Order: sequence, then structure tokens, then C-alpha cells
Amino acid sequence: MQLAETQPDLRDVFLCHAWADREGAALDLYNHLTGLDVKVWFSEKDAPLGTPLLSQINKGLRNSRTAVVLVTPALLQSLLSEGIADQELSALLFTDRVIPVAHGTTFEELRKVNPLLASRNGLTTSEQLSLELAATKVADVALID
Repeated sequence: MQLAETQPDLRDVFLCHAWADREGAALDLYNHLTGLDVKVWFSEKDAPLGTPLLSQINKGLRNSRTAVVLVTPALLQSLLSEGIADQELSALLFTDRVIPVAHGTTFEELRKVNPLLASRNGLTTSEQLSLELAATKVADVALID
């Protein structure tokens, strides 16, 4: 409570995603997490128009306790092209606070693109584990004080 008062920008989770997923899977995951009272930094909500995106991302990374990397086919493509998600991921991999969530792809495919991220313990969505249930598992970790 005291941290929230002194650092109003502090977030539980930084959501790293591919630009192409911002109105699909990333938005769905954001909505599920915020529905569970997780404070999420999400570029679509937290990077005001007219501000430098990279400086906003830097602020979001700095003010988030943990990060979820939404690994989708679009993110794998973005990582291969060394886009903004690749820069975010490079910063995140220096920390012990990264949870990969593979959605529409596998950790085997991720391993071909980014072995360091693939080596992290994470979640894979499937018929048994929806994005909603993945969000619940992430919230259990992110909301631990």
C-alpha cells in the first residue's frame, strides 16, 4: 500500500507482446489480468499518443515487478526481425522476473528463435489451459508480496 502511494506508476506485470497481437491475444491477456486486479503495463493503455514509445517502454520496464512475454507466432517473427519486442526482451532477460506464455506456438519453436527465453519456466495455452487460466496462474505469482 505504501509503495502504491509513493510510486503510483508501479505495476505488478509488464506485458511484452508483438505489435500484431495488441488488439487480439495481448488485449485478451491484459483484460484477464486486470480483471484479477493485477496492475499491468500495456503499451496500448500506457504509452500516450505523441510520446516516445521507447522511453515509455523503458519507464514501464523500470516500474514493473515482473514481466509476461506473450509468445505468439507474431512475436517469434518480431524477434527474428529484431524489433521493439526484441529490445524489451533483451532487458527482461537480465532479470529473474520473466514468465513466458506460449500462445498459438510451442516452447520448441521459441527455442529456435530465443533459447534464453525458452529456458524459462512458463506456460503454454491449449484446450486445457486458456489465456484466462494462464492469467490466473500469472496473477498468483504477480500478486505475491
